[in-house]
Amino acid sequence: MFAVYAKEPNTEKPLDSLVVGERPEPAVPDGWVKVNVKAASLNMHDLWTLRGVGIKPDRFPMILGCDGAGTLDDGTEVVLHAVVNEPGWQGDDTLDPKRSLLTEVHQGTFADQVVVPARNAIPKPAGLSFTEASIMGTAWLTAYRMLFVKAAVQPGQTILVQGASGGVATALVQLGKAAGVRVWVTGRSEEKRALAEGLGAHQAFESGARLPERVDAVFETVGKATWSHSVKSLKPGGIIVVSGATSGPDANAELQRVFFLQLRIAGSTMGTRDELERLLSYVDLAGIRPQIGSVLPFEEAEKGFHDMRNGDTAGKIVFSR
Repeated sequence: MFAVYAKEPNTEKPLDSLVVGERPEPAVPDGWVKVNVKAASLNMHDLWTLRGVGIKPDRFPMILGCDGAGTLDDGTEVVLHAVVNEPGWQGDDTLDPKRSLLTEVHQGTFADQVVVPARNAIPKPAGLSFTEASIMGTAWLTAYRMLFVKAAVQPGQTILVQGASGGVATALVQLGKAAGVRVWVTGRSEEKRALAEGLGAHQAFESGARLPERVDAVFETVGKATWSHSVKSLKPGGIIVVSGATSGPDANAELQRVFFLQLRIAGSTMGTRDELERLLSYVDLAGIRPQIGSVLPFEEAEKGFHDMRNGDTAGKIVFSR
């Protein structure tokens, strides 16, 4: 079958390991289902997989893609939940010590077909296209959990989203605005700030700019480059929720400010199956649609990877057929 895969880990030149070609059709274990992929979105996680991060060398070749949407053999339209739990695990999907994501142990979604546990194929709302639905399982689920589970943001509060144009950031803007939250963002360029405002951000600021007032919560995916600004932007007792560190993880912790102002810092990774179901219902009921930067055929996957690595995005990159 057709697939986009990593042939081997390559730390220095990850895209040299990207292959657009053929792989064997997957077997379907008991309790699993085969999904015919209609669309799948690209994530930074896929670039890390090409580098060999989070995956053992003997797992290669590995079909890439954490996110996707498609159909079961009976025609049921589904959205994929990327977190694969150990059989018998009870509790929060993300806290299972033996959990994995698609592309870490099990083959991913950039292919004609993908096989997942039956519980990981969730009915797709009719109002969402396959392209839109393919974005929900990673970036949008991450944003939903950050906002409503980790920070427990309430209508009327003010939040700051660091980095205006990434997949999680654009989801935070759209989900927060729809929930009655005042959303502020930072962005490195006028173009990126304008994108965020077009999605509903109430104000957009240059990176590191002094804000009109301190905020209730800050949402971090950038890391080292914005961390000090995030800490200084919080009200006493406020919370920073972190789900990534694209500029580097080794930031100054600003511990004196953290303990004196009783700030809270919470990590967040992906989300649960139940949270994905609620997210799908929320976006369908609220009429929210994700910001899509580009839609490419699977055969042009290499271009999508180059664009993502170079930051040439205005929303999510989706591969479709």
